[in-house]
Amino acid sequence: MPLDDVVLALQRLVDRLVRRVRVGPAPERGARRLLIIQIDGLARSVLEQALREGRMPFLGRMLRRTHRLEPMSVGLPTSTPAFHMAVMYGARPDIPGFHVHDKRRRADVYFPRAGDAALVEQEQARGRLGILTGGSTYGCVFTGGAENNLFSFTKVKRPSGSGILAPVSAFIVVAWVIVKCLTLTVIELLRFLLRIVADPIAARPNGWKWLAIKVGMSIWMREMFTLSVARDVYAGVPAIYVNYLDYDVYAHGFGPRDRRARRALRRVDRAIQQLWRVCRRVPEYAYDVYVLSDHGQAHCMPFHTLSGGQPLEQLLFEAFFDPAGMREVSPARPRGRNLASGIKAMRSRRGNGLFQRFVNYLDEDFGVRIDRAPETQERGGVRVVCAGPNAFVYFVDTPEPLTIEEIDERHPGLVDAISRFPGIGFILGKRYRLDDEPGPFADRDDAALVIDGVRDLMAMRTAGDLVIYGHDTPDGNISYIAEIGAHAGPSVEERHTFIVAPADAELPATITHPLQLYDVFVRYQPRAARAA
Repeated sequence: MPLDDVVLALQRLVDRLVRRVRVGPAPERGARRLLIIQIDGLARSVLEQALREGRMPFLGRMLRRTHRLEPMSVGLPTSTPAFHMAVMYGARPDIPGFHVHDKRRRADVYFPRAGDAALVEQEQARGRLGILTGGSTYGCVFTGGAENNLFSFTKVKRPSGSGILAPVSAFIVVAWVIVKCLTLTVIELLRFLLRIVADPIAARPNGWKWLAIKVGMSIWMREMFTLSVARDVYAGVPAIYVNYLDYDVYAHGFGPRDRRARRALRRVDRAIQQLWRVCRRVPEYAYDVYVLSDHGQAHCMPFHTLSGGQPLEQLLFEAFFDPAGMREVSPARPRGRNLASGIKAMRSRRGNGLFQRFVNYLDEDFGVRIDRAPETQERGGVRVVCAGPNAFVYFVDTPEPLTIEEIDERHPGLVDAISRFPGIGFILGKRYRLDDEPGPFADRDDAALVIDGVRDLMAMRTAGDLVIYGHDTPDGNISYIAEIGAHAGPSVEERHTFIVAPADAELPATITHPLQLYDVFVRYQPRAARAA
């Protein structure tokens, strides 16, 4: 019997004990409660493959018995912050990337940096009712109005019920998770040591790094999230949102269909099973469980493999923005094909690029570091921010975006010249007429949705004056940071995700943007709060 199955069986006994020692009468059945489980970065096609391969047996059982799977398309960019803002607050996000520059504030917004997400949430969600008001969030970018949010374990420390048995119940669960995590950590260390014996090259620094990520992300963080949500369910918290990051991290590092990424789905499936069992043990709370994904990922090639290790932001300055690199494009040289008036789509050498991990490969020896956010460079009134398969070019001497015509006046032929650079897929600029000329999206079944997403993206105030994508280049799918799986762009793998909902749940007939989910989830808030 696999160790994880033994651990799950023991966990079931502990859960039952916690349920029995809860003090106080069972609550009266009232309004239904909400539990959202997000599998970060999982495309619908990869989910369907995992279900066929039996990697997510419990989710498959839910789909056969109590739930249904509905397709969902997400907007641009295909990133977690934009998704969470739309779903949690029903606000159309002004979040063009995971790392952008605000020309009015003269500052970057870099979501892993302390305070940046809080600032964006305060500005863009002001006055809106969050779907998690009075509830909890774990592993999310924004709070959704939750009282208990990312890395705040007040619900773990605050046991349900009262009296002397209440702290005992919390202690039992916390102690068990610590024992379980320590056991699994020791097992992973032993497995890694055996791999070193069989193949000494596994001991290289990169191998130790991924061991640390697996132990930290796929054991301790996942178990603590599951513990926290279980405690919230026992306490009857009205709305809970947990985001499991395991798959997304492995997909960034190895690719979205790599065996290590798909193996992570099995561990997430076990967590879903645990939470489902807890919900079943408190039927009086009437939890509706939803499972969804915020975006997919596509396989890509890091840009530095094309450039001899140099980052895109450095090469753009050397080739185009430094005085020695500025040059007009000769009429005799081939021009990139027009995507529209103000949007150009050009090819360099092969396919699709995508998005985001917090890896700073910037060489400390060159350029000027404006702040601690990685993949940035600024000189001569131009700032370049690389955020994955997308890079933003800002002309920072003006607080408002420049149109493509204004850029051409400053730097004649710049867009066409950049378009021929290796690793560049297509370039977006202000003012566009995609209805007349849909460019690289013309042959796609979802072309209309992609074009709507491009419109939304380029209407965002903090989108770059130029937005460069590494999609559809002759060199393959390109990301401008060090990652193998990426997202932020319009590829099929990134845009098409899913929602697993209770069989009787009311959902829009077609989900074409995460904004539509807000109306589904805000219904779980008290009527008085919705009317306020």
